[in-house]
Amino acid sequence: MALTRAQREQFLAEPHVAALAVDAGEGRGPLTVPIWYQYAPGGDLWIMTGAGSRKEKLIRAAGRFSLLVDRVDPTIRYVSVEGPVLDTRPATLEDLQEISARYLAEKVEGYVDFAWKNHGPQVVVRMRPERWLTSDLGTV
Repeated sequence: MALTRAQREQFLAEPHVAALAVDAGEGRGPLTVPIWYQYAPGGDLWIMTGAGSRKEKLIRAAGRFSLLVDRVDPTIRYVSVEGPVLDTRPATLEDLQEISARYLAEKVEGYVDFAWKNHGPQVVVRMRPERWLTSDLGTV
């Protein structure tokens, strides 16, 4: 059964690890990798990735990407969202803190300190959800 708009937006707003997919070019399947993301119902979503990384280059070339989030407990549910890139900008320390807090709770400070010093320049890529595919299969 498909989710309502409110259900799908709330589910996407939860801190799931997403699978990002983006066109990888002629003769290749899409690049599909796990990624953290940030989303609030009714808004745009954003991800962070390395400046100049393969992901960033492919997203820039394609101008759009997809995210898939799912769970198996308490029901089998997924949301897939696809849309255009709105902008790409250098990531700030505040961006890293925000997205890390979504996933790490009490370990944020240590992770942010490590990541800011060791992961190199990052970018924030904002996407407007345009197409949604959703389902809740219940407890099958």
